[in-house]
Amino acid sequence: MSALDDPDRIEVLPVLPSLDIAETRDFYAGKLGFAELVYETGDYLIVRRPGMELHFWLTDDRTLCERTSVYLRGGGIGDLHREFTARDVPGLTPMSVRPWNMEEFYIHDPHGNLLRFGRIPQC
Repeated sequence: MSALDDPDRIEVLPVLPSLDIAETRDFYAGKLGFAELVYETGDYLIVRRPGMELHFWLTDDRTLCERTSVYLRGGGIGDLHREFTARDVPGLTPMSVRPWNMEEFYIHDPHGNLLRFGRIPQC
């Protein structure tokens, strides 16, 4: 049995605000590779890529997006940064080691949600 088939598995799935569900879908699928569309209505969206799933709910309050973030951590973060660089993701920051000893990069989506990606620094 794989870890995904484990009925006792617990997952954490962020639910982020979106000002426009279609624009969110296009950005996450086209720029960030969340190409598997799991669910979409006019006010809710679920997208997935291997190992990651994000949910979005529709709001008209931009300040909610601008005050929201999610932290994605793991060993494959370097590969993601290279992929996002090749996809020319707007606002992609360089990877750098932060004072809290995590190597990180950041992206803001079109509505202001902050995606923070990190890993333990590579020696």
